[in-house]
Amino acid sequence: MNPSEELMEQGISPRNMQKVSYTTVLTLAYQSLGVVYGDLSTSPLYVYKTTFSGKLSLHEDDEEIFGVLSFIFWTFTLIALCKYVFIVMLADDNGEGGTFALYSLLCRHARLSILPNQEITDEKLSEYVTEGTTDTWQSSALKLFFNKHPRFRKGLLVFVLFGTCMAIGDGVLTPAISVLSAVSGIKLKFTELHDNYVVIISCVLLVGLFSLQHHGTHRVAFMFAPIVTAWLLCISGIGIYNIFHWNRRIFHALSPVYMLKFLRSTGVEGWVSLAGVVLSITGVEAMFANLGHFSPLSIKMAFTLLVYPSLVISYMGEAAFLSKHHEDIQRSFYKAIPEAVFWPVFIIATFASVVGSQAVISATFSIISQCCALKCFPHVKIVHTSSKIYGQIYIPEVNWMLMCLCLAVTIGLRDTNMMGHAYGLAVTAVMFVTTCLMALVMIIVWKKRILNAVAFLMLFGSIELIYISASISKIPEGGWIPVVLSLIFMGVTYIWNYGTMMKHQFDFENKVSINRIVCLGPSLGMVRVPGIGFVYTNLVTGIPPVFGHFVTNLPAFHKVLIFVCVKSVQVPHVSGKERLLISRVGLKECGMFRCIVRYGYKDLQQETCNFENILVSSILQFVETEEECPLTPITGCSREFADAEARYAPDHTFVDSNDEENMETSLSKDESLRILEAKESGVTYILGHSHAKAKKSSSFFKKVAIDIVYAFLRKNCREPDVVLNVPHTSLFEVGMIYYV
Repeated sequence: MNPSEELMEQGISPRNMQKVSYTTVLTLAYQSLGVVYGDLSTSPLYVYKTTFSGKLSLHEDDEEIFGVLSFIFWTFTLIALCKYVFIVMLADDNGEGGTFALYSLLCRHARLSILPNQEITDEKLSEYVTEGTTDTWQSSALKLFFNKHPRFRKGLLVFVLFGTCMAIGDGVLTPAISVLSAVSGIKLKFTELHDNYVVIISCVLLVGLFSLQHHGTHRVAFMFAPIVTAWLLCISGIGIYNIFHWNRRIFHALSPVYMLKFLRSTGVEGWVSLAGVVLSITGVEAMFANLGHFSPLSIKMAFTLLVYPSLVISYMGEAAFLSKHHEDIQRSFYKAIPEAVFWPVFIIATFASVVGSQAVISATFSIISQCCALKCFPHVKIVHTSSKIYGQIYIPEVNWMLMCLCLAVTIGLRDTNMMGHAYGLAVTAVMFVTTCLMALVMIIVWKKRILNAVAFLMLFGSIELIYISASISKIPEGGWIPVVLSLIFMGVTYIWNYGTMMKHQFDFENKVSINRIVCLGPSLGMVRVPGIGFVYTNLVTGIPPVFGHFVTNLPAFHKVLIFVCVKSVQVPHVSGKERLLISRVGLKECGMFRCIVRYGYKDLQQETCNFENILVSSILQFVETEEECPLTPITGCSREFADAEARYAPDHTFVDSNDEENMETSLSKDESLRILEAKESGVTYILGHSHAKAKKSSSFFKKVAIDIVYAFLRKNCREPDVVLNVPHTSLFEVGMIYYV
């Protein structure tokens, strides 16, 4: 096994790859070609075709072709190279990239998070890094503004969700346009072939692509890098041939003067055609989003040494061919391929389009998983497809939903030009969201002067707004698709987030004090039964109302009671040694404990079958160390239990989840024995089965959102007991209705 594979299998993040050899970096750069650049490298299939569609096709002289090439070159250079490679990729969140990574950075540094149950102890996590301890007056003013205006914090979340939903729209449009564009090349050799057959072939490939997802990308990942590498070498070689064979003057088009000439000669039609030019940078967001799988240096190296020059040469070669073949403007890519190599290139193009689609599909799975962790999407089944490489997941429900939407787009539109118009709007919207978040990161996280952030926002934001405005003009011609999809996804995410927050608010406002439970005991005839009860709750403090409802109707509960709160924090990952926080609830005689289980937004929130043993072991260790030194971290274990930050949170003790070596040295032997005896009697899982109802005084829209949409989502998503992997034989559900 080579060093790169060892690093990948161990889940080495970019922040831990500072001392790896150049050979390893080069190997990672090669591997990143198949995962990161599949979408970006297939753009030449449809860029010129989409750009020269509509009325602009009437102006097919050399000046317009040179102008389009100039736009492509400078857009590709400024956005992909300057913005993403040199600036945005520096804003990683502990090695993770993407929209949620930027939002997570802002939440930690400016306390913008609206996630419930956030505690001061969360800030002591090893990955909860806050750079630049000294705030500038600009960063302080911006933090104060957000703290004083909660609506803007919610607005920022909605803005992030908008970009996220547009990225999900990419997952629908990329496979459709890539596969259909690649397959349509066959019509050059079989001119009598009807469009229906091209669509059928594309649909078969799409069904096959989505049907293979459950196997996981790791099973076919070894094929991805060679395919994309061969594809880039093919298109660059063909580009060089076309430049020298058809028009060596094409290098002049790299001058930005041709952009001005293009807009002056074409006017409004030229501005509208920019919606096609923006397709040349589809997939650049993947460079940033895939930082968690590769190091920044390897991704930058692959882009600058191979991807960037290959694509630039390809666009130049195709423009050189078009300058002599104006009539082939709608099928220029395949027409520009020399006859001797047509079929090999066609086959490689088809495989490359599938690879590019795979990258976007995997990214969509990752986005949905993060949305679930941040309480912005209903619970879905998340499957880890690799036991060695962390982060490769498969979501069946999302996979089949994407397949149906891809097939609908392919069959319904049948035209790559219309798909391109839809694709361009989705791509530019995501980029603009990243630009705005980066400007905030510069001020709040990097502590840069506000002028630097404004300059960044004005330069790149203005470019992206120009392309957005051009794409908006294409809404009637297919641009409405990502708008409708994003509105639907945003409605789902916002309503689910709103319903979840209302449920937490209800639990918090109606939580029961332990004193009330103790006082009610004699009057209710409450008894303690043998065994351990795990009561799952949304609260990190107090007794959940569902437990109060439980004991008032059934006045009996277990001798050992553990309130378990599973929550997400604003970091990508939480290590096993920092996952559990144990504390005592009430007096020692009550036998009640609280366990807070913390996950990062990229962790898989699903307990293992050994969870109850791990938790009981942790409770025993807590009992032992509580008497010995209640404020001192537990040490000397097989996995580190605690850090010095325990002294900042005297109500919690950090414990490890997998060490039973010190049980015999317990200073509270009687209580430990009682816990072990209760464990032998059995474990019961008590979960609340809550139903939300809108109040009678609520508005019509709130009633629709809560009583219809949220209720439908909650009924059809995965139940908490399935998400938490609770054994059904030990499950006890408590029904409850709450009004919001």
